[in-house]
Amino acid sequence: MAEYTSALPTENRPELPTAQPAGPSFAAPAPERSIDHRTDGIVLPYGQQMPPVGKIRSTGVCILLTLVTFGIYPLYWYFSVHDEMKRHSGQGIGGGLALLITFLGGVVTPFLTSSEIGNLYRSRGLPAPVSGATGLWYFPGAFIVVGPLVWFVKTNGAINNYWRTVGTR
Repeated sequence: MAEYTSALPTENRPELPTAQPAGPSFAAPAPERSIDHRTDGIVLPYGQQMPPVGKIRSTGVCILLTLVTFGIYPLYWYFSVHDEMKRHSGQGIGGGLALLITFLGGVVTPFLTSSEIGNLYRSRGLPAPVSGATGLWYFPGAFIVVGPLVWFVKTNGAINNYWRTVGTR
């Protein structure tokens, strides 16, 4: 029987790799983060829900309710707005304390409300349309209706726009 010998010497043969690279994977990788279409680009850790958002209140309806309820509606407005901001951001004074401050030292409330709304914007990296200084509109015009009206239009408009950016419709 004839022996078969290779034409190439064994010492000059190139070494073949022992492990083959993995083939293409057709499964999608598990997401580490989820992007909620309502969050305007906020990236949350996977499985974490967006904090609750507040209600958009029509400025005209709020002014009308203030007139119809003889000034009682703003107390509800202060409570609701501060409660929603506290639930959303985890910061601020909350509704109950805002209502108490309104009863005990109502002169502070316009400054405080505008400041907290501005802080919501800053926490998202947006320029704040209102700040504590916006509360100054309230007092020079407290003897005439124009100042508080300008303050409310600016402040309510800012909080409504903020809620729209986080997904309230």
